[in-house]
Amino acid sequence: MEPVLFPDDTSFWFETLRVLGATAYGGADIGEVLTTAQAITAGDYDSWYDQWLATADWVAGEAEKALAAGHFVSARDGLMRASNYYRSADFYLHGNPRDPRISHAYTRARETFVAAAALLDPPVEPIEIPYENTVLHGYFYPAMRRTSGGQIPTIIMHSGFDGTCEEMQWLGAAAAQERGYNVVTFDGPGQPAALHFDGLVFRPDWEHVVTPVLDWTLLRPDVDPNKVALYGASMGGLLAPRAAAYEHRLAACIAFDGVYDMGLTAAAWVPGDRAEIETMLRAESAPEADAAIEQLMATNPNIRWAATHGQYALGVDSPRALFGAFLDYTLAGGVAEQITCPTLVCEAASDIFFEGQPQLLFDHLSCPKTLLKFTDAEGAGAHCQVGAGRLAFARIFDWLDETLAVSAR
Repeated sequence: MEPVLFPDDTSFWFETLRVLGATAYGGADIGEVLTTAQAITAGDYDSWYDQWLATADWVAGEAEKALAAGHFVSARDGLMRASNYYRSADFYLHGNPRDPRISHAYTRARETFVAAAALLDPPVEPIEIPYENTVLHGYFYPAMRRTSGGQIPTIIMHSGFDGTCEEMQWLGAAAAQERGYNVVTFDGPGQPAALHFDGLVFRPDWEHVVTPVLDWTLLRPDVDPNKVALYGASMGGLLAPRAAAYEHRLAACIAFDGVYDMGLTAAAWVPGDRAEIETMLRAESAPEADAAIEQLMATNPNIRWAATHGQYALGVDSPRALFGAFLDYTLAGGVAEQITCPTLVCEAASDIFFEGQPQLLFDHLSCPKTLLKFTDAEGAGAHCQVGAGRLAFARIFDWLDETLAVSAR
């Protein structure tokens, strides 16, 4: 899809489409998104924050008035939209982790989502999952149309490089819940709740994150232990398969969209062959590489954002260190081949982040596997099919129904 707004800034356009796409599941309204985006100065991170915060504050204010007056549906709807707008507000500010605007917007995004979740039918419950010496924060979605006392097929969901567990509401959780699945969403290390509450940065061995979440999930009496699937969005399309390679209690894995090797992404941004690039990125000092990466950041808005956010989320102190850290996030070396459960790999025709990677992941899988391609002609060619959620989730969860032999609901 060609940019409708921000024609010279693919990052600002994608993030606008990302918010707009949440309309399908109540996370935005079209007029609010377009009016906000039209007021933003392209490429200006402060302008992005100011406009999204203003919209979020206004929508939240309307919703809180409705709540006080006992108009619970109106309050729920407004709080959901406000949460997504607050999430978007601080998106570009992470180059300075001490910026107080980050904490303010995140706190408001979480507060408004929790308030909205309590008003859903059935209510969505905030949860804390034991993890090492702390907890992981997330939500439990009880299945709609559940059989009283029965065990229900369940999906564990997480985002990737920059998404939140709250955003999973419109990135698959609501769609799965209305189809009769329990859903567990969570933020792992490097994702917002873990960063804000405990300063936990990303780790490549994601199986050590998913296993305690799965342990917690399997303790619930309303979960069918033989029908628990794992679903990872965006960079989660690498993290979830990584976990599935070592956690064989899973009944299925969904890579939304598929990612095989973050090192390929880093290598695509730096000239040279792979061995030279790896040596340079891991070197103690490489001033020429540092200068080249700075030039890339100055000319490519996606790299500019990824380099600043990535240092924050991976706990490194330079763009080159970030690209070097990406080399550890891979399913190469026989990892993908260890996955045994049926696996769905989604692919977007015009993915601006991971072009070609879903096919690579699919080719390396030796388990039962399906490659699900989405096209521009369908309006679904963007990364993670943003803007085409209804189409994407129909295909994804129909596949899961058939894979788990779940009866029609």
